[in-house]
Amino acid sequence: MMMNSLGLRASQTLQPALSPRLQRAVRLLQMSSIDFSQVVRDALDTNPFLETDDSAPPADTAVADVAETEPPEGLGWGADPVGRSRMVDGDGGVFDTLMAPTSLADHLIGQLNVMPLPERDWALAAAVAESLDEDGYLRTPLEEVAAVLQLLPQAQPQELVIALRRVQALDPAGVGARSVAECLLLQLPALPDAPVRELAAVILADHLEVLAGRDLGVLARRLGASRSAVEAACAAIRRLDPRPGWKFGAPSVQYVTPDVIVRKQRGQWTASLNPAVVPKVRVNRSYADLFTRHRSPQHAELGAHLQEAKWTVRNVEQRFSTILSVSRAILKRQHHFLAYGAMAMKPMALREIADEVGVHESTVSRVTNNKFMATPCGVFELKYFFSRGLATASGGECSPTAIRSLIGEMIAAEAPQRPLSDVEIARQLAQQGLNVARRTVTKYRQLMKIEPAERRRPVACA
Repeated sequence: MMMNSLGLRASQTLQPALSPRLQRAVRLLQMSSIDFSQVVRDALDTNPFLETDDSAPPADTAVADVAETEPPEGLGWGADPVGRSRMVDGDGGVFDTLMAPTSLADHLIGQLNVMPLPERDWALAAAVAESLDEDGYLRTPLEEVAAVLQLLPQAQPQELVIALRRVQALDPAGVGARSVAECLLLQLPALPDAPVRELAAVILADHLEVLAGRDLGVLARRLGASRSAVEAACAAIRRLDPRPGWKFGAPSVQYVTPDVIVRKQRGQWTASLNPAVVPKVRVNRSYADLFTRHRSPQHAELGAHLQEAKWTVRNVEQRFSTILSVSRAILKRQHHFLAYGAMAMKPMALREIADEVGVHESTVSRVTNNKFMATPCGVFELKYFFSRGLATASGGECSPTAIRSLIGEMIAAEAPQRPLSDVEIARQLAQQGLNVARRTVTKYRQLMKIEPAERRRPVACA
């Protein structure tokens, strides 16, 4: 009979391990250039051996920030729209004279302030107003709104409902709603025509799905009303505002500073670093030489500062050298995209760029994260140029970006009275040698924020 026994056995294995400094370099490489510049500025403030390189051209005259939501017009990167009027009378900046936009919450609370409300009722209504999103909707349950206030005694459900009704009675009409139907219903009392108002209320309350499908014949039959009356009610509903909160506050615009600038020079596309994002930092030679001549064991902390300063400068150089090398490798493969648009985008994997640049795939992944390339076609994140290839009938590969562009062109060219369904789009793509599933077409259409075929069909309404 064999018996199992327990024992210990030692074995040696080799596993890769990153030093703390290398781990830090990896984290810094993944940062956006704005965050990285802040890290360098902090190092300048704390390390006596680091100084700003004044011999480098000033960053604020190199490249202006570019809005991510808007493509650049031309190549006027040196323009500084604020620099020509930097100051006004006194010590204030030019923006100090601009009036700050009023937020939706401020607008609503301003109305509550002139109402003769007890302090408890005002607090509940103000809490509801401050919980609305930018569209003007209340997405948070009332119980959670009251929990934030921590009132004593605890707010009762009826008090919360009353507070919500107070907010819904404020200007603009429709705020405080918890659904699109409720938002539009809150705006109906302003309609002057009572029959139209009553019919529109029934449609919003009980037949919203049919209204979304724009089938007026079905609506007329279900409501037992004439088609003209239904058309008038639908026209009144279309004039309502489903996002009343958009009238207040400044639009949220995300700004990015491009890391790389692409230009066409002598018929060739070239990529260069944006000087505005490269920190102008160097080791102070005077301090470094003085420390080296008088170095002693009690100056260990200063020695660590000197090593850190040298590492920081090398890290800056290596970071932006890698970004530029990766960007040029991307440009080499995707220059047709800049010349002919999204339909010319080629499938490209991280390994292709890693092999050409001579780095690991993970390094390319970190370099392309939160790094942007400014081109005459717009500003793109570097990872935008990577995609898996979709097989074609001819045995080649096609980029999903190119397929999305083709779908967009097919929809733009469709007959208004006969919009293309996703199934029809997939069939036409197959005729062109692109085997794309219907669900993939649907996904790409939704990414482009295009409505389905039944909602793209025009409605014969007065």
